[in-house]
Amino acid sequence: MNWWQAIVFGIVQGLTEFLPVSSSGHLLIAEKLMGISGQDLLTFYSLLHVGTLAAVLIVMRKDIWAILKNILGKTTWLLLIATIPAVFFALVFKDLIDKAFGGATLGFEFLFTGLLLLAILLFKNGEKTIEKMTWLDAVLAGIGQAVAILPAVSRSGACLFALLSRKVKREDAIRFTFLMSIPAILGSLALDIKDMITGSSTITSGMILPVTLGIVFSAVSGYAVMRFMLKKLSLKGIAICGAYVVVLGVLILVDQNVTHVLL
Repeated sequence: MNWWQAIVFGIVQGLTEFLPVSSSGHLLIAEKLMGISGQDLLTFYSLLHVGTLAAVLIVMRKDIWAILKNILGKTTWLLLIATIPAVFFALVFKDLIDKAFGGATLGFEFLFTGLLLLAILLFKNGEKTIEKMTWLDAVLAGIGQAVAILPAVSRSGACLFALLSRKVKREDAIRFTFLMSIPAILGSLALDIKDMITGSSTITSGMILPVTLGIVFSAVSGYAVMRFMLKKLSLKGIAICGAYVVVLGVLILVDQNVTHVLL
């Protein structure tokens, strides 16, 4: 992988990590389009999350500071509860997840994401804030995040579907989804650091520049998307994302079963 390919991956990661269209799925597509393969790509993808984590910490700094000032408060417990399903899913279904990253079910996963997003249009506007969320709201959001471990299921899309179905206010649902990404990203990075220490995953000296560029562009594009979502994401925007992902899923299924150009 050269420097410009790393930049492309970084931009794709930043744009699609927070928009409800699935970052992992789009990274797999970018990987196939550029003809890149190798086990080290998974390590590179994980390290790209350093950039999106930086974006989250900057954009959500006020919310994070409020949580730190009341570390044993309700929001902390809600985030902890919301994190448990993903940890359970990752541990129990590790082999299934690894197999899914081969891309065989990519089209169906994109279709699933698109249908979730379009279903959001059926929900009435809620007025529940994060402060009024219940443990059940957090569990359902956590289940959404757990399912989104599959490569083409959007984490933000699945979490938004769960929270909006529970009448959480759209702005608060987006904020809570962003906050949920912090422990998820930290957990992924911790596992990757462990793999690098044990030698099962490596980043060579020649990868330092591409990794750095990827992280920087992931952070910049992720920051821009987060600001956009917090200020501008409407039901119309969710519908556009849903329609796009459905079309993408159909195209991938056609390619997988008929044309065989990409997958």
